[in-house]
Amino acid sequence: MPRRIESISIPGPAGRLEALLEEPEEGSPVEAALVCHPHPQYGGTMHNKVVYRIARGLRKQGAVVLRFNYRGVNLSEGEYDHGVGEVDDARAALSYLREAYPDLPFTLAGFSFGSRIILKIACGGVGARRAIAVGFPTRQRDTAFLYRCPVRRYFIQSTNDEFGPLAEIQSLVAGLPEPKQLITIPAGDHFFAGSLEALEAAVAGLP
Repeated sequence: MPRRIESISIPGPAGRLEALLEEPEEGSPVEAALVCHPHPQYGGTMHNKVVYRIARGLRKQGAVVLRFNYRGVNLSEGEYDHGVGEVDDARAALSYLREAYPDLPFTLAGFSFGSRIILKIACGGVGARRAIAVGFPTRQRDTAFLYRCPVRRYFIQSTNDEFGPLAEIQSLVAGLPEPKQLITIPAGDHFFAGSLEALEAAVAGLP
């Protein structure tokens, strides 16, 4: 039986949100996962290649994965809101996912701008099992919310990330409270050039 792949529309705070729901490669889902995409004003969408690899790695773990476009991206209604409304969009998508799979534990994951979005939600105490922050942009200095975060956090970073240089992410993660883990992947740039398979494998191998 082919796995379920469904294009859906989610009610969001600024209008409908375009989304894609994908069940795991094999068997019934054992977890639910929300994956957030990078900055919408720099071409970020739910079809970004890094986001796709994160989602596929999670599906290999048995997760049903929800990806969506923030307000103003492709078919999603509304306009860009400087990261504030985008957090609300992610909350709306998470609410949809949890209502659809109420009995499953859930993971929050995101790439770049999306990693900040999911960490803001996860650190707010929504009950996520873990948060997976890929390509966290350390150059954005607002990191105070990370220091009062009860959820287990995994940071996955390219060794040549121009928006989250290795020395900066190492220093940041070292100063954060437990539980946390930094995983570095030798790659060409922020978008894991030449190492997308390694990124997917790292996600699929997380506990």
